[in-house]
Amino acid sequence: MKKFLLRALNFFKYFIIIYFASSLFFVILYKFINPPVTPLMIIRVMEQSWSGQTIRLQHKWIDLDNMSPNLPLAVVASEDNLFMEHSGFDFESIEKAKEFNAKKQGKKMRGASTISQQTAKNVFLWPQRSWVRKGLEVYFTVLIEFVWGKKRILEVYLNIIETGNGIYGAESASQKFFGKSASKISRGESALIVAILPNPLKWDPASPTPYIRGRQQWILWNMNNIGPLHY
Repeated sequence: MKKFLLRALNFFKYFIIIYFASSLFFVILYKFINPPVTPLMIIRVMEQSWSGQTIRLQHKWIDLDNMSPNLPLAVVASEDNLFMEHSGFDFESIEKAKEFNAKKQGKKMRGASTISQQTAKNVFLWPQRSWVRKGLEVYFTVLIEFVWGKKRILEVYLNIIETGNGIYGAESASQKFFGKSASKISRGESALIVAILPNPLKWDPASPTPYIRGRQQWILWNMNNIGPLHY
């Protein structure tokens, strides 16, 4: 039993060392090389296969410098107003979410994840919630904030987010729903794409519901408040 415990301890120790060394390697690698696929993309393809659907995976990368400035501004206005100011975590929003969720008592919970946290989760982790995933999300958020910086985080986020059934990233969404590149997308169209991000499998920016139109108008209003982004 003693030998078994020592072997298990050694295995665990080396597993931890290898995991954190490899995670640092991939964070540094993805600063310069675009992530080819994400865990969510793989999960969605598996779900499509199991349910007998046609496999769909539309994912075309576009550099942030070639993207319309409307898109990054819209996503910051909608998802993370303090993105350019915080160091990965919006502690004020976290406290507000805690207070809101305490009052809701088990009903629909409000999240407080920043764009940095969402990027860390989408690129390196799995979508299901758990304390383990949340802890790793904090770890990867700190790493990408330190290694990547704001511009690269925003670029990766806008290129890997789920924007429809089998559609990922701003470029694929712009071409699918509006027939144009993300380099030419308008302010209103950008706000519509961002408005459906909370549930991209349910909503369609090309056929917005009254609720999505309302979100679009709020995002446009907040884009005016925030003004141009400076990286």
